[in-house]
Amino acid sequence: MPAAMIAALFFTVTLLMTTAYFILGSIPLLVLKHDTPLDARFVRGFFDIYYVGALITASATSISYAFAGRPDLAAGAAVLALLAIALRRMIIPKMQQLGDQIQSVGMDAIPGFRKTHVTAIAINVGQLAAIVWSLTAARL
Repeated sequence: MPAAMIAALFFTVTLLMTTAYFILGSIPLLVLKHDTPLDARFVRGFFDIYYVGALITASATSISYAFAGRPDLAAGAAVLALLAIALRRMIIPKMQQLGDQIQSVGMDAIPGFRKTHVTAIAINVGQLAAIVWSLTAARL
């Protein structure tokens, strides 16, 4: 097996681990009442770290598949990297805004924060399903 393909598989596993870790770590955070700025800051920080990690691992996966001569998988990983950028630019500011409202306005912002949290998890589950599907559909 060529070294480029070994690197691609390594980064694919890393991407899967990053994504699965995030799902396993973010679902229990739904137990938080999200009623304090500290809860909101912690959840927002967790998501922010994930999006940076997803960007790095998806980018490395894309580059390694490109070197391995698999443009289809490289493009798919590049889409995940771009999605991480887009979600980080949309989800994190929304969580920041709602977290600030929890402190100043109170209970009215909590359902919005929880909905944003659940939406981000659902998107991530979809990403994980897409990664697994692409690996089962691809002939490595």
